[in-house]
Amino acid sequence: MGTGTLAILALLPVIVVAVFLVGLKWPASKAMPLSYIVAVLLALFVWDVAFPKVAAASVHGLIVAITLLFIIFGAILLLNTLQESGGLHTIRRGFTDITPDRRIQVIIIAWLFGSFIEGSAGFGTPAAVAVPLLVGLGFPAMAAVVSGMVIQSTPVSFGAVGTPMIVGVGTGIEPLTQIANVSDFVFGVAGKVALLHTIAGLLIPLFLVGILTRFFGKNKSFSEGLKVWKFALFASLAMTIPYLIVANLLGPEFPSMIGGLLGLAIVIPAAKKGFLMPKENEIWDFEAKDRWDPTWTGRVELKQSDIYAGKISMWRAWAPYVLIAVLLLISRLTVAGDWLKSAKITIPNIFGTEISSSWEILFSPGFIFIVVAVVTYYMHGMKGREFARAWKDSGKTMVAAGSALVFTVPMVQVFLNSGGGASGYEKMPLVLAEGVADLAGSVYPIFATFIGGLGAFVAGSNTVSNMMFSLFQFGVGENIGGDPAWMVALQAVGGAAGNMICVHNVVAASAVVGLVGKEGHVIRKTLVPFFYYALLLGSIGYSIMWTADKGIFNIGSIIAVIIWAIVIYVIATNNKRLNAIEHKRNIA
Repeated sequence: MGTGTLAILALLPVIVVAVFLVGLKWPASKAMPLSYIVAVLLALFVWDVAFPKVAAASVHGLIVAITLLFIIFGAILLLNTLQESGGLHTIRRGFTDITPDRRIQVIIIAWLFGSFIEGSAGFGTPAAVAVPLLVGLGFPAMAAVVSGMVIQSTPVSFGAVGTPMIVGVGTGIEPLTQIANVSDFVFGVAGKVALLHTIAGLLIPLFLVGILTRFFGKNKSFSEGLKVWKFALFASLAMTIPYLIVANLLGPEFPSMIGGLLGLAIVIPAAKKGFLMPKENEIWDFEAKDRWDPTWTGRVELKQSDIYAGKISMWRAWAPYVLIAVLLLISRLTVAGDWLKSAKITIPNIFGTEISSSWEILFSPGFIFIVVAVVTYYMHGMKGREFARAWKDSGKTMVAAGSALVFTVPMVQVFLNSGGGASGYEKMPLVLAEGVADLAGSVYPIFATFIGGLGAFVAGSNTVSNMMFSLFQFGVGENIGGDPAWMVALQAVGGAAGNMICVHNVVAASAVVGLVGKEGHVIRKTLVPFFYYALLLGSIGYSIMWTADKGIFNIGSIIAVIIWAIVIYVIATNNKRLNAIEHKRNIA
């Protein structure tokens, strides 16, 4: 069977997700079983994978789903515990004291705090921390989830203390004999990755506020978000400049963590002093809750009353989040992590195959969330019935999320473990990537980021995407006469951007705030920032590799200039559109 035909067949599970989940807006609990069935049928009857291996991949997927549900439960439990204790009320009041403007709040929490948590823990943890915090501040659940997914881009390559680079890229290119020192290669690629992320990440806070006002504002106007473009760019640079410096000086472990932390230290005091902040008469907020679109809200309902006023001090309210950050850092950067990892449940060689599964239960962020929830119970002086109610409500939400994840993750594992069948075909992701490379030829660098993004979309992990495709991207770079290191860098940034549209990350983030069944609505809103990210950086990567041969006016530089020209035009003409909105409002 030809490469093109195989590539189309390998794409079918993804097409099913695109059509039913994103296009027809089916809930993941209905769309993902279809995708799983398609992947299983392809593995069995086209790739000729033995049934025990397909079954083993499915079981492994179920175990991974359980580990995700454990994280979801812990995140929901902490949210509900803080709700019951009154801590969320205090946190909400603290952010309102900085500014009641939702655009500024989402930049500080999702972009800066989320980047710090991504650097500390990765693997979807920012959504489990930042998304419920936004809901606690009064954001619609869908607005919070979309915001949490959009920032799953720039900081992701250096998430979990550099895991996508050190483990993902490092493991992926390890078989290459021409690389004498894998660590040195990864260090060099990390600098390139940080530079690319800094370029594209400049506009991510703008996308955050623009999407917020376009989809969740009264006037459905992107322009109302762009009104704070100066503050958004300031917050972006406050994170990405330290991030870029750290990546080039220290390597891939700390850019997101230090960038997010320094960004918070710079931006919050500046915001309190009114630097680049909206004027009092320009404060933007959501409409009253009774006027929200029903699709915006989930099963997790947070009280907004003043019955908690003064109950919990500011330092005690924030202590659980500080404790989470500290425990994540300790577990990831000290020998304590090795001890926690030793508590492992392992199922080797499932059904006699090479597929094994394990769960480091104490190392999981879910365990840390639960520990902090218990500490909060005592720290906030809660009553037993309040804490019991938090556990009960969290269990209900976790069960609702399980119906989607029990098919989503097994589909991913069947897809990833489809190699080694009697047909002799490569695993489905590699076949798909080879088909794109054959079709694209020398312009492939523009598409390299989309291959990385597709890997993350399917696998749910930038690390796994890098492990799958880094060797392939390196080889394509050699074959077309480009710099293989830049090709691997394009893979890494594309894999990071793919987290914005990754199905099981969206399912997990939605489940934390009870937004089960509306995953397609979320992905439709994050597709635009994903395409911006992948296309801009793919074009820049092409220009970097081919400017010496083709001159500065090549297809890559032209596409990048067009994208930036559109951005500059939209910002420059924003006041005109805002005036038109105000005029219509006055007439009405």
